[in-house]
Amino acid sequence: MSGRGKELGKGKRTFHRQVHRDHIQGITKPAIRRLARRGGVKRISGLIYEMTREVLKVFLENVIRDAIIYTEHAKRKTMTAFDVVYALKRQGRTLYGFGG
Repeated sequence: MSGRGKELGKGKRTFHRQVHRDHIQGITKPAIRRLARRGGVKRISGLIYEMTREVLKVFLENVIRDAIIYTEHAKRKTMTAFDVVYALKRQGRTLYGFGG
């Protein structure tokens, strides 16, 4: 039954509800450690991990909000790499290598 999503068979249609949870916890402690190591950090306090998640969430919300504005202005439903590059450039964080 290709293309039916979460529905089974041809019976009564049921709606699949997505459970919303805090996905920021998916940024694991080892992932934060790897980023810190790349930045030259030698030793990390235990309190840093939660704070890093909060800062990362705010940063991504701002970038995604700006990228959505570019996408909607172009009357598209798919966000492109150019939208993200322009959103970062608008915030003063120019990213090279992805066009634009």
